[in-house]
Amino acid sequence: MKSICLYFQIHQPLRLKRYRFFDIGYDHYYYDDFTNESIIRKIIKESYLPANNILLSLLKNHDKQFKVSFSITGTALDQFASYAPEMIDSFRQLANTGGVEFIAETDAHSLASLKDQEEFKAQVMTHSRRIEELFGQKPKVFRNTELIYSDEIGNTVASMGFKGMITEGAKHILGWKSPNYLYCNAINPKLKLLMRNYALSNDISMRFGQQEWNEWPLTTEKMMNWLKQLDAKEEIVNIFMDYETFGNHQKKESGIFEFLKHLPSTVLEEGSFEFTTPSEAIRTLQPIAAAHVPHPISWVDEERDLSAWLGNALQDEAFAKLYRLRQPVVELNNKRINKDWNYLQCSSHFYYMCTKFFSDNNIHAYYNPYNSPYDAFINYMNVLSDFELRVKSLLEEKAQASNQESELMKKDKQIKQYEAEIRKLQKQIYPH
Repeated sequence: MKSICLYFQIHQPLRLKRYRFFDIGYDHYYYDDFTNESIIRKIIKESYLPANNILLSLLKNHDKQFKVSFSITGTALDQFASYAPEMIDSFRQLANTGGVEFIAETDAHSLASLKDQEEFKAQVMTHSRRIEELFGQKPKVFRNTELIYSDEIGNTVASMGFKGMITEGAKHILGWKSPNYLYCNAINPKLKLLMRNYALSNDISMRFGQQEWNEWPLTTEKMMNWLKQLDAKEEIVNIFMDYETFGNHQKKESGIFEFLKHLPSTVLEEGSFEFTTPSEAIRTLQPIAAAHVPHPISWVDEERDLSAWLGNALQDEAFAKLYRLRQPVVELNNKRINKDWNYLQCSSHFYYMCTKFFSDNNIHAYYNPYNSPYDAFINYMNVLSDFELRVKSLLEEKAQASNQESELMKKDKQIKQYEAEIRKLQKQIYPH
């Protein structure tokens, strides 16, 4: 019996407000609270909450036969806590059914895995702790930002104790091989890999509502027929997508919610497929081969590479300047600075600077607050300049305070020495 692994990604960045050159050094709050709250509430109303309600009903009605998995970024969790705590409760209800697995992420939805291993590990551990505290699950499987993966990144993930990782079944990596098997890391075979079936995933997430698509309308029966046509030897179909697919990327009027409602029963009644979670898949299946990925891949654009975030000079300059600040931030260890540092690492800031114009350009423009990549770059660099000044200023204050404390300790030591000498002299003068 073949398995179907359904995975949904939830991420919302904290968008920056218009931050001008003259604000540097004076305004230390960077976020557009009104826009962030408006967008998160809109998406919750149109997408997350109705989809959660459908999943809760399906999970209860199918009694452990239907299963799904989620990864929710730290920036999304923070906005839920601030603007819509009912979403946390809703995901707890899903977790309590026993049919939902939560997957680890980078807390900041960052590109740290490409630049700084220590920062990367710290974010992953922070996110794992949050998931365990909120939903009672310690993640066993990891999903990097935008499914970014390479042999080296996978090896680092394995060193953190994760048993599996999910990534893109990129054609230039798999070649003639199918994504519908379990693979393993080329450096550390103990790390199992679930490869996204991008064709079937994109049929739902990108093409579902396109009436010009030759397969429109997509029904659960049609999807089931496609699944049945797969090679008999293939073992697992990984359908991974953004959760905003339901009600946001694909509007309610497209019938996407009805598709979600009927998919489990259509699959289960056919009898040759079952639903699984990533942890169950890596526990029950054996890898058929190592996936050799010497250069990082992602799940974005036709190239499935990093060019959406690090594909031009603007992005490269901003990325380099950001991570030059890592050591000073760690040294300072200031609560407010740490929070801003986390938010400023979000990959979305670099995504807005993208200058590519291919078939996925509509995705690059999704909730983009800027008129151009150059505007995004200037705004981000202004914020980063102020952040850098704050870090330097606080480090200087810390150094001054440390010097003052050192001087006081020296004086205290001298006083104690003088007191000891006085007592010694007193005993010599007054021996009794």
